[in-house]
Amino acid sequence: MIVLKTAEEIEKLYAANQLVGRTLAEVAKHIKPGVTTKALDRIAHDFIGDYGATPAFLGYEGFPGSLCTSVNEQVVHGIPSDKVILKDGDIISVDCGTKLDGFTGDSAFTFPVGEVTEEVRNLLNTTHNSLYEGIGAVQAGRRLGDVGHAIQTYCEARGFSVVREFVGHGIGRDMHEDPQVPNYGRPGTGSLIQDGLCICIEPMINLGSKNISMGKDGWTVQTKDGKPSAHFELCIAVVNGKARLMSTFDFVYDVLGKNQF
Repeated sequence: MIVLKTAEEIEKLYAANQLVGRTLAEVAKHIKPGVTTKALDRIAHDFIGDYGATPAFLGYEGFPGSLCTSVNEQVVHGIPSDKVILKDGDIISVDCGTKLDGFTGDSAFTFPVGEVTEEVRNLLNTTHNSLYEGIGAVQAGRRLGDVGHAIQTYCEARGFSVVREFVGHGIGRDMHEDPQVPNYGRPGTGSLIQDGLCICIEPMINLGSKNISMGKDGWTVQTKDGKPSAHFELCIAVVNGKARLMSTFDFVYDVLGKNQF
């Protein structure tokens, strides 16, 4: 069941999501060759706690980290580890969630580690930009199929493939609420977009085939062909018929510079 949010609830959702943006920026400061994904997880855990919030991912259905850290061919849900050491040319998707004042923040950003190939840079740029294509399709009276169609057509026109098995989602007091928000679809299909709808849009886009597999740990999702995957996610609320950003990459841009996108 889709639960539309009140203006007061949207403000609380905004606060939780702004903290996610700040956390991703803090993590971004430390992403470089030689750093472990577990070290990034500890940074995020402490940063979230310093703001009086708790990590939404930690313990969620048994997940052992405060972040999902998915490197290279890992699509989503990578487990932070002292054994995973970033190296030059890697990419890492950092997915972060917070619980603050009863509401949930959720956002993801895929970072280059050092210098990446032009092919991988194009994957990052395309995935990042497709997220905003999807957000741009949000309008009261339209359908979520319009959002997925905008993402799918943008990415496929540039030679990349869209993961089907994992999708965006509604958000509020719980991290995963109705409706599902696919990154593919047909215009005019899917759930109705209306004021008070709060969703996370999160394209997961592969350099090669769209096919994926589950890792032995029961969490980590990876591409079947071993080629890189990128993941960007923002939370939005529909206010006055249009998308209002709840989470933001602005703090990350302050660290990285936006000229790469």
